[in-house]
Amino acid sequence: MDEHLYIVTYDIADEKRWRAVFKIMKGYGEWLQLSVFQCRLSPRRHAELIELLTGAINHRQDHVLLMNLGPADKVDPRVVSLGKNFQAIDKVPLII
Repeated sequence: MDEHLYIVTYDIADEKRWRAVFKIMKGYGEWLQLSVFQCRLSPRRHAELIELLTGAINHRQDHVLLMNLGPADKVDPRVVSLGKNFQAIDKVPLII
């Protein structure tokens, strides 16, 4: 599968919208810090996430950044992590 590794960060002005965005993100990635997620996304999941976030935010007050780090199986993120250990998200089997 053609998955890419993304870092998603957001600044949401309203607490209710912030909670909605947080709930969306929990379904798409791993929570790293307040308002920061690491996601491993196929093109389809990426498009779904964009659509959901577009509908959840106020485009004049809020800001969401999706940073594409490259192909998930080939990228080796170079991260300086102080405090908690940073681990790049691995591909895991999805059981339906």
